[in-house]
Amino acid sequence: MRASGISGLPRRFPIATPRAMTHPERPHRNFYGRIRGKTLKKSQKAYLSEDLAPLSPGAVDWDENPEREPLDLDALFGGKPVWLEVGFGGGEHLVHQAASNPETGIIGAEPYINGVAMLLGKIRRAGVENLAIHPGDARDLMDVLPDNSIARAFLLYPDPWPKTRHHRRRFVTQEHLEPLARVLQPGAIFRVATDIADYVRQTLEEVPKAGFEWLAERPQDWRVAWDDWIPTRYEQKALREGRVPHYLTFRKI
Repeated sequence: MRASGISGLPRRFPIATPRAMTHPERPHRNFYGRIRGKTLKKSQKAYLSEDLAPLSPGAVDWDENPEREPLDLDALFGGKPVWLEVGFGGGEHLVHQAASNPETGIIGAEPYINGVAMLLGKIRRAGVENLAIHPGDARDLMDVLPDNSIARAFLLYPDPWPKTRHHRRRFVTQEHLEPLARVLQPGAIFRVATDIADYVRQTLEEVPKAGFEWLAERPQDWRVAWDDWIPTRYEQKALREGRVPHYLTFRKI
């Protein structure tokens, strides 16, 4: 029997009308960072084997969707507004937002399998039903998100890649921001949190080039967390080590 999702709908849905009949060329994409960490617990292995597939947003990977046909988000979430979190870490923020916004569907992308397993445990405990999970590269997910389909996006404490020669690996480059801008609706909010000063600098330089405006009007706007914010484990570690979080809010023009 197929797993059920939101409002009793199947969690694997047909993809929407093809963008084109031609087979697109698969881009060469280097992936940097960890995919797996320490040995998974028995319970985490069970979460991955039992819970992950029913939470799929649909055909994202190239092997199952070589034509890169867009996902049907209306079928996935029943017409609800859809949000996106790029790199959800252990999933604290993702589950918090899902529980606080039951009338919103949220998709999370994270290649680190240990983080995915931690998220699945949190989903079980919280009982939220408005999430979809892509356990892989957010770039592959953005390939198949329809134009103007996402109402809000989050990039929270991304890998800072501190060495200058590695700055091109950061998410806040045009290679990543342009696809994000394509899938975000006009007026959509894009939140970025980081504790790395140089990442703040690059974010403020690059994000406006992709068609966003920074909404800060005074220092408090980036020094104080959002009203619906929940501190993550990473942020708590950063504070203990003396680093200063910055909370940047942009709007898609």
